[in-house]
Amino acid sequence: MIRHRLRFDLWLCLLISFFISYIPANIIQKIYTKKYDSYVEKHEVYENDIGGIATEEIVRAQNVADILKNEKFTVVSPGIKYMNEGAGYHNNYYMYALTLPSGERIAALINMESVQKTGETIYDGDSIMPVGKVVYDDLSKDTYFLEQIEHSKKLSRYDFYIDMLGNGGKQNLEDYVEMPIIITRIISMIICFVLLHILGSKIGLFPYFIEPKEKIKSEWN
Repeated sequence: MIRHRLRFDLWLCLLISFFISYIPANIIQKIYTKKYDSYVEKHEVYENDIGGIATEEIVRAQNVADILKNEKFTVVSPGIKYMNEGAGYHNNYYMYALTLPSGERIAALINMESVQKTGETIYDGDSIMPVGKVVYDDLSKDTYFLEQIEHSKKLSRYDFYIDMLGNGGKQNLEDYVEMPIIITRIISMIICFVLLHILGSKIGLFPYFIEPKEKIKSEWN
């Protein structure tokens, strides 16, 4: 078995870059933490808005016909069945296969924060879905999405999906700042690693990745 070991200079530069990357990452964390309140405000949804909590005045759709004839509606689903009937990504959104009381299955974007539980636990009673609307889209073109969401049963319609997300679906603070921090640390580590190794090579601490032309000429002469 062949083992490859990184040179000491590479390990050293990586280690120093790793610790230095905490500095810009902490700055980014503070910036995004301050921006979070504004983000939450922009993604706030109210009762009876698309993606919001459905009150009694919102139509409880029983089938596809009810969905298509109402501008706004909700669906009542047993327990957590709506989470266990298949799901997949379409246009960067995670959709669930929502089974209507009629037995028809429709792809749906769901704002989990607006799902109302009627039972004592998430498993018993019913789940009242957020307010939804129809969005026409040709789902049949997204074969990868269909492979995911139809792993157990087929959808009943491919010409539309239900938007029960609206402007909702906001991330918590930890998730909101996580990706910017990761990206900042990666970029910072790469930049620091390159600069540290170049500096170390110029002052003679590390060997060059690529020998400078001037150095090669002087050695040749």
